[in-house]
Amino acid sequence: MKIKSILAAATAAIAFAVPVHAQGLVGIAMPTKSSARWIADGDNMVRELEAAGYQADLQYAEDDIPNQLSQIENMITKGVEVLVIAAIDGTTLSNALENAAAAGVRVIAYDRLIRDSGNVDYYATFDNFQVGVQQASSLVGGLESRFGDGPYNVELFGGSPDDNNAYFFYNGAMSILQPLIDDGTIDIVSGQMGMDTVGTLRWDGAVAQARMDNLLSAHYTDKDVHGVLSPYDGLSIGILSSLKGVGYGSGDQPMPIVSGQDAEIPSIKSILAGEQYSTVFKDTRELARVTVGMVNAVLAGTDPEINDTETYDNGVKVVPSYLLEPVSVDASNWEEVLIGSGYYTADQIN
Repeated sequence: MKIKSILAAATAAIAFAVPVHAQGLVGIAMPTKSSARWIADGDNMVRELEAAGYQADLQYAEDDIPNQLSQIENMITKGVEVLVIAAIDGTTLSNALENAAAAGVRVIAYDRLIRDSGNVDYYATFDNFQVGVQQASSLVGGLESRFGDGPYNVELFGGSPDDNNAYFFYNGAMSILQPLIDDGTIDIVSGQMGMDTVGTLRWDGAVAQARMDNLLSAHYTDKDVHGVLSPYDGLSIGILSSLKGVGYGSGDQPMPIVSGQDAEIPSIKSILAGEQYSTVFKDTRELARVTVGMVNAVLAGTDPEINDTETYDNGVKVVPSYLLEPVSVDASNWEEVLIGSGYYTADQIN
């Protein structure tokens, strides 16, 4: 009897550990494999979902909007129970999400808000305004450290205008920079400001590099750039290539302070080489865990954990959200944050 009791208890424990909808199919629509960050997101999501007992259908659309729409429609046809979507363009999914709702499929927006649809159940992301605050704060701190009291010549870059997050990053940064622009501490030499002017479609590093080339030739023939607000590492690398191409970082011409985001390996190496100044780390492992927690909850008929019900109005509804905290990373703390947390190994950086 004792052995039977032990076996019964073990069986009950195993049954309790398996989600109510074990082996349910979850569709994951990611934007592109051109960024290491999105590859990590996809891998983390699949790992977390499979560990929770689900099947995962992971698709990358390579920044092609019709391709992503087709992938989402195919996932609905396959019978997914939940869609996790990192949208290429957050304004293009309304019809697809109507079809998802009609099929009883729940929708979780992943890191990028899906706009103009009432059929978005939840949103898992980072505190994107705070990302911008951290980028600008690091930029200002770097300017003071490298160039003294100022004034500083600075240029601004924004993310992709079709990505809702880009506006949060920009607005967060400007909450720090605008007072310094107003009092003359920072001079935007080109005069180019506002997301409609400084946005970089599809977060394309080559586009950022070409724009930096143009800024240098048009506005900096007789003065130096001191800093560049860059919202993403892939743009930062392009901007740095442009700056190095005209001699910054060599001889007596110090490298400007350049920010970033996502702690991608090329940018960490660039920080260690004294080129890029900082980045913002967003632990995609935690984002995957939060998202899978949402999947578990909606399929069990319960409410997931939410910590923001005010910020993310998608034009139709305020989407209940869970916001994770970003971490600013530079040469002083990269090892503690990135290696110490197990996100990277030392061999990946060295």
